Amino acid sequence: MSNAYGFIEITGVVAAMDALDIMCKAANVKLATWERKLGGRLVTLVIEGEIAAVEQAIEAGATLAIKKPAATGILPNPHSEIRRIVALSASRFKGKKEPSADSKMLGEDPPDFVPKGNN
Repeated sequence: MSNAYGFIEITGVVAAMDALDIMCKAANVKLATWERKLGGRLVTLVIEGEIAAVEQAIEAGATLAIKKPAATGILPNPHSEIRRIVALSASRFKGKKEPSADSKMLGEDPPDFVPKGNN
């Protein structure tokens, strides 16, 4: 069970995906949710895992990403209200049908896949 959240806020979706890749490779963490603001110009990634793993991942993402993060944070043993907020954010993405592998390779979305609009 994960008992920590790590947050990294960075400008740009590409920089965010780069930071997420670095964090997931650096430690045993997974993406809990993400938020895009200002049309994707500001992206907040929320990762979860054991406290030491989250600390290691955030440090790696903050130092090795292609852009310097605007902010980072770690919440060990987050309060139940924080868990509820993260779960609410994640619920917008979970349960949606994901594109098939063929459509991903072709860069297409299948007709029944409706991505979330820009915030």
